[in-house]
Amino acid sequence: MNTATAAQSRELVEHERPAAALQVRPAQAVAAVSNHEADSLIQIIAAAARDPSVDVEKMERLYGMHERLKNRAAEEAFNAAMNAAQRDMGRVSADAVNPQTRSQYATYGQLDRAVRPIYTKHGFSISFNEGDDAPEGYARILAYVSHSAGFTRTYKMDMPADGKGAKGGDVMTKTHATGAAHSYGRRYLLKDIFNIAIGEEDNDGNGAGDEGGGEDDGHGADSNKPPSEQAVLKRQGYEAANHGSAKLTDWWKGLTNKQRTLMNSEFGAMRKQAGNVDRGAGRG
Repeated sequence: MNTATAAQSRELVEHERPAAALQVRPAQAVAAVSNHEADSLIQIIAAAARDPSVDVEKMERLYGMHERLKNRAAEEAFNAAMNAAQRDMGRVSADAVNPQTRSQYATYGQLDRAVRPIYTKHGFSISFNEGDDAPEGYARILAYVSHSAGFTRTYKMDMPADGKGAKGGDVMTKTHATGAAHSYGRRYLLKDIFNIAIGEEDNDGNGAGDEGGGEDDGHGADSNKPPSEQAVLKRQGYEAANHGSAKLTDWWKGLTNKQRTLMNSEFGAMRKQAGNVDRGAGRG
């Protein structure tokens, strides 16, 4: 390797540093600076490839350095864009109400309408999948958040998917239980990825210190807490109703007196839904 090429290599090695030590800069500026470093290294690699005195080990080290620079540039751009996207995102209004707790929550559709235009503007896309190694009776929901600079970060959440009722009986098919786990998982992940707050800006007369309209959807005010017994029973009951009156009756028989008391206000609506399912099946 000639003297100029060697000097350039040393300069780039000394310049390489952890991403955490860099200041936060706009995504475009981050990408421009780091891509310039990577382009400079490509020129050095090209020069080294023409130099017969450069051995294979040195070439591999240069290629490795190039990959690290590219990956660092992509991650820096991802982080800068995430910062910008979250600055543009405000509180999302709730569009559904839990009748038991009289609390409001935002459905996945509401979240998606509010934030998709913002995160796509900043170069992000999101896709979901189910991962391996979930605990027994759970589904591991994965969210792949990709940025146009070439970096992807994976988020995960384990959601109950065994289809069991409070007494251990089956109230959902495996297919429906998995679908419910995916629906909840996508909504919670979307909120967590972009740190989205739910509720109206107006506190709706609940007092200056109380943020009215905060999300609950029957899972408690803090979405990191496990779902309440009432929320779990409600979901199970409606899932059973989706399979008709016989399945709903089996689910109801499996409840304790206390659990039936919790579900009394919902049971009429569940029976109506189950009856609609029965009539639909009869017409088929």
